[in-house]
Amino acid sequence: MGGLVQLLDLDYLNPFWWLAIAILGFKLFALLDAATRPEDGYRAADKKTKPFWLALLGVAFGLDLLFGANFLTSFLTLGGLVAAIVYMVDVRPAIRELTNRGGGRDDRRNMGPYGPW
Repeated sequence: MGGLVQLLDLDYLNPFWWLAIAILGFKLFALLDAATRPEDGYRAADKKTKPFWLALLGVAFGLDLLFGANFLTSFLTLGGLVAAIVYMVDVRPAIRELTNRGGGRDDRRNMGPYGPW
C-alpha cells in the first residue's frame, strides 16, 4: 500500500504513520509559507527565486502524496524533507528579517531605553 491510501489508512497505533503525517504537515507548512512570501524578499535575501522554492517544495509534497511518506526506504521523502528543512532554517528567516513580517515582538527585542543596542 502506498501513496494517499497509506495516509488514509488511519493506523493510530503505528508510530510510523504518525511520523509520515508529521512529515507531510511540515512539507505542507513550508510550501504554504513559501507561497505567501513576496517575490522581492527572495531576491533581497539573495536566495533562489520564489518559483524555484515553490516547485521544489510542491514536488516534494506531491511525491509524498503519490508514493507515500516512507522515510525509512524512500530517498524521495528524505530529499524533500531536507529541502523543506533548508527552506525553514535558512530561507524563511532571511526573508522574514528583510520583509519585517516577524511580528511586533521582534521589532522591540533589541531596543534599550535610548534606542537600539
